[in-house]
Amino acid sequence: MATKARLRDASAYEANLLDPINLRLLKELRADGRLTVAELGRRVSMSAPAVAERVQRLERAGVITGYHAEVDPRALGFPISAVVRIRPAPGQLAKIPELARQTPEVAECYRITGEDCYLLKLHLRAIEDLEELLDRFTPYGQTTTSIVHSAPVPRRGPPLG
Repeated sequence: MATKARLRDASAYEANLLDPINLRLLKELRADGRLTVAELGRRVSMSAPAVAERVQRLERAGVITGYHAEVDPRALGFPISAVVRIRPAPGQLAKIPELARQTPEVAECYRITGEDCYLLKLHLRAIEDLEELLDRFTPYGQTTTSIVHSAPVPRRGPPLG
C-alpha cells in the first residue's frame, strides 16, 4: 500500500514540478551551470525573480542536487581510466565501498546486479599504478579490469522532456 502511495505521489510531483518551463531551465543549467539568473530568465522569457523561485523549488525538491565544474582527469595528470568489476568474497560485501571511499583514484563506485557486485571507475597516473591499486581490493574479492580507450558517449544526465 505504501509503495502505491509513493508511486502516486511521484507522478503528482513530476506533473507539478517538471513542467515545460522547469524542464527548459534544467536543460539550460545542465548545459551551463554558471548562468546568472538574469541570463537564465532571458533564455526562457521570464523575469529573474520568477526564475530564481523556480530554481530554488527545484533545489529544495532535490531535482537539482548541486553545481560543479567538469574537470578533465588528463589535465590533472591522470591520463588512464579503468573500469573494475568486483565480485566480493563471502562476508566481504561491505568492505568494497568502504575501501573505495578511502581510495582517491576511485572516481565512481556502483553496486550492481549480476555475478559481480560492484563496478568502479578509476583514474590513474600510470598503468603501473593499477597493480598496487587492485592489490588493495583483491583481499576482499575477485577483480576484472578493463582499460578505457575512449568515451564515445561522455557522462550525461537523464533525458529531459
